[in-house]
Amino acid sequence: MNERMALLATVDKGLTESETLRLVLHHAVVELGGVGGLVHLRVPASGLSLLEVAGLPRVLTRSWELLGVDGETAPARAVRQGSRVWVATDPLTEAWPGTGMAAVPLFGGDRGDRAVGALTVLMGAQGEPTAQQWDFLRDVTTWAEEQMSHAPPPAQPSREEPRGGRLRRALKEAQVGSWDWNFHTGELIFDEASMALSGTQPADYVPRIESWLQVVHPDDLPWTLAAAWRAIRDRSVYDAEYRVLRPDGTYGWTHARGTCVLDDQGEPTRMVGMWWDTNESRSTQDALSRALRHMSDGFLSVDDNWRIVFVNLEAELILGSPEEELVGRVLWELPAMQQMPDLENRYRKAAAISTPTGFDIQTTGRCYHLRVVPVPDGTTCYITDVTEKRHREAERQAAERAHAERATRIAELTAALAEAATSRDVVAAVAQRVLPPFGATGLLVQAVEGNRVHTVGAVGYPQPLLDQLRSPPMSVQAAPVSETLRTGVPMFISSPEEYEARYVAPADRIGQSGKQSWAFLPLITSGRPYGACVISFDCPRRLAAEDRTLLNAISGLVAQALERARLYDVEHTRAHELQQGLLPHELPSLLACTAAARYLPARQGMEVGGDWYDIIPLSSGQVAFVIGDVMGHGVSEAVTMGRLRTAVHTLAALELPPDEVLGHLNDIVGGLSKETYATCLYALYDPSSHICSFARAGHPPPAVVSSDGTVHFPGPNPDPPLGVAEPPFETTEVLVPDGSLLVLYTDGLVESATRAIDDGMAQLTSLLRTAGDAVRDADLERLCDTLTAGLLPAEDQVADDAALLVARLHAMTADQLADWPLPEGPQAAGVARKHVRKQLSAWGLEDLTMTTELLVSELVGNVVRHAKGPAKLRLLRTDCLICEVSDDSLTMPRIRRALETDEGGRGLQLVAALSQRWGTRYTATGKCIWTEQTLPGTDVQKSLPEVSGLAVDERL
Repeated sequence: MNERMALLATVDKGLTESETLRLVLHHAVVELGGVGGLVHLRVPASGLSLLEVAGLPRVLTRSWELLGVDGETAPARAVRQGSRVWVATDPLTEAWPGTGMAAVPLFGGDRGDRAVGALTVLMGAQGEPTAQQWDFLRDVTTWAEEQMSHAPPPAQPSREEPRGGRLRRALKEAQVGSWDWNFHTGELIFDEASMALSGTQPADYVPRIESWLQVVHPDDLPWTLAAAWRAIRDRSVYDAEYRVLRPDGTYGWTHARGTCVLDDQGEPTRMVGMWWDTNESRSTQDALSRALRHMSDGFLSVDDNWRIVFVNLEAELILGSPEEELVGRVLWELPAMQQMPDLENRYRKAAAISTPTGFDIQTTGRCYHLRVVPVPDGTTCYITDVTEKRHREAERQAAERAHAERATRIAELTAALAEAATSRDVVAAVAQRVLPPFGATGLLVQAVEGNRVHTVGAVGYPQPLLDQLRSPPMSVQAAPVSETLRTGVPMFISSPEEYEARYVAPADRIGQSGKQSWAFLPLITSGRPYGACVISFDCPRRLAAEDRTLLNAISGLVAQALERARLYDVEHTRAHELQQGLLPHELPSLLACTAAARYLPARQGMEVGGDWYDIIPLSSGQVAFVIGDVMGHGVSEAVTMGRLRTAVHTLAALELPPDEVLGHLNDIVGGLSKETYATCLYALYDPSSHICSFARAGHPPPAVVSSDGTVHFPGPNPDPPLGVAEPPFETTEVLVPDGSLLVLYTDGLVESATRAIDDGMAQLTSLLRTAGDAVRDADLERLCDTLTAGLLPAEDQVADDAALLVARLHAMTADQLADWPLPEGPQAAGVARKHVRKQLSAWGLEDLTMTTELLVSELVGNVVRHAKGPAKLRLLRTDCLICEVSDDSLTMPRIRRALETDEGGRGLQLVAALSQRWGTRYTATGKCIWTEQTLPGTDVQKSLPEVSGLAVDERL
């Protein structure tokens, strides 16, 4: 039974009343297992007319075609009582022993509260229907009554009734008959024209209402009778258009109009009226009317004055009013239309266009598409509820946008992972391009090393939690992470309750992180687990299958990227450690200068470079400043840098001038490979003369900053880089006042793909000028930070290494040095000793007098024996006592081991034994031999030694 009612619920509401009654009758007979079934409709002043028959031949139902309402038949009693009736032995079924009649009344909403008919089922030997069968009959008749209320109505009556001359012309041009129906006797009198319309011969006509019922089309009879009942009940005009049977067996359309005649008490006794033929083009008009009336879209017609002349059922529902309240109203004056913004303006514009035009209108919670079609004398408008369609389109477009956005994000993620060099780069790429599309707020990437798990990177987790997750053993790792690593299968947990239900042990640290749902993704490379990626959300969420598949695919990309990054991290760490080992660990502390330096690796590529710097202390308080850049990035360049730095130290120890140092370096670089070249600046500062001399091979010039903030870049254009230059190199000498700054740098500090080197040097100049406080306060560390932050902002992606060396130069004062010319010949040694005794007494260094006299005597004696030209003596007091003897000869003394039988050759051995350090260097006119002695109180002073068993005396 429920299945039949569900089936009937799918029936379209456009069925006619006859079709509806025929359908429910067949279902009732089959469901109750009856022999057959009947449907009767009540005829005013007549009785019950048989309308539909199921399962019974007409020859057996002739006695049922017209029943009296007051009779004892089952249909009559059901109509009269308004309730179900079971008659075991019906007077009309005596010929069918063992049968019974089950009848239920039919009601119509617009026909009053009285029953308008009955549905009867002829039951067999099973007897009276069960309670469930009676309930089904009740439900199916209720459905029929509801369906009939939505059945297509009869054609609209003519709006103007012919009168006077027009009536006479109409009667003359058309066959119009008259009729008179007596409600008390059931007599129906037709004139000749009416008989012709009904297809009845005068000799055969029986003046009863049954004669009319027999010629009306069964499909039209229900609503035609309904119109009659309504006219009688309301004392109104009867107006109906219906089909009647023609003599040739076909049906033709007729139109009947009548008026009730009332008695003295105001009760209707008769109805008189006219009847005429309307068959011409009626079939086409009826088909079109039904199609428009019951079409699924709303339809209305508007005249030239914007007034509604026709609406269908769907338009009535949309506009919220029945047809009689809509016809004649101006379209946009309707309340429903006033809720549609800008309807009048858009409708008028659409009507002004000669072609059909469509547009969407939004109203409260709904969206309608209006299609305006201009027609003669007005417009027609189709109204379609497209709310669901637009909603689906919006959802589809949103889904397409989301899919496209995700595809773009995945493409960006793939490109970013391909460019990611380090593990941090991989984590940053995933956080930036995976979390936003999925609405995630947390990311934790962990890798397995041995029996421990360490955190590679994280986003959205508090630092205390990350500290606890730094490197736990597998045994105490979070349960879902351990399970994911063990099985290699992703896990998705949609809520904290699900987390606790799956892992009954005390909640681990990940479960206590404040997140509400998680995706645990295994990171597998080369068939083995690399680690796990945990993506978390701030609210409970059950990921769709598509999202899970996508996240699983992303985890594969991340695993591969992390494996590459891990290898890169290992290599980069080694290269970085190599480079750090090759750079100075700390700058030397010297009286001639105070220095600070910075090395800034490239932020793109993360490969080591070949930039380096150095400060090398030389004799007599001199200092060598070196800065260079091996072109390229990688371990090979870092190794080349280390070789050059070692070579510079060796060459500087030879006290060679800057141009010769670069010449030797050029030979070294040229011998490495044709693709290797480097830039270098070598500066030599002499604090006694305040002169800084430098030479540069393809390197930017140094910046000299005076104490008043003036900045200048001395020197001409540089020579070519090392490896491609052709010596000699040009040397530049600059007089540097005491306290000035010497700023050396590589091109990575001032030059980039977006900034020319001239612009960078101009910016460097500006920063040096504005950093007055740092310059004056000698805060060189702060000055370095200012320069690097200004020239290389943290947000910029720097593609080249940069080195910076800043030194404040300190000159010697006049009271720190003394020099004298010495006469030629052996007396020079005695003169030199006198100068030493006097000067050391003035400096308060009498404790060094004897040793210094011995050193000076040996040095001067060496000059007298082996050199030429006048000698010079110079004493310098810095953090040690420096003694220099120079001459015009280029012949350098060499220390050798003298045999006990040799008479000479022990002088330089004596010098080396008495001094802390000694050496020689070339000068502009010859050479210089120098010694250094520790000042009293700073170290253990060397005592007079014995050389080859002989005591040293003052014989020289």
